[in-house]
Amino acid sequence: MGARDGLAGRGIAVGVSVRVYPGTDRERLGVVVEDFGDDFGERVHIGEHHIADAARRWAVRLGDGGLVFVDSSDLTPG
Repeated sequence: MGARDGLAGRGIAVGVSVRVYPGTDRERLGVVVEDFGDDFGERVHIGEHHIADAARRWAVRLGDGGLVFVDSSDLTPG
């Protein structure tokens, strides 16, 4: 599924080690556990009311056992 946004060429896929938030003070190592692909959503607005942000494409299990949901721009191969 990563081919849809160019990440397959960078080696991002389920089971791959990644860096989350690379180059920031929040940088962490983890493993991709889910690629929601085309199922990731869009922001929801009804009229002028913001209902929800877009869902994140990737689920990443961090080295400390935590789980984060991130966008493609938040990942690099680890």
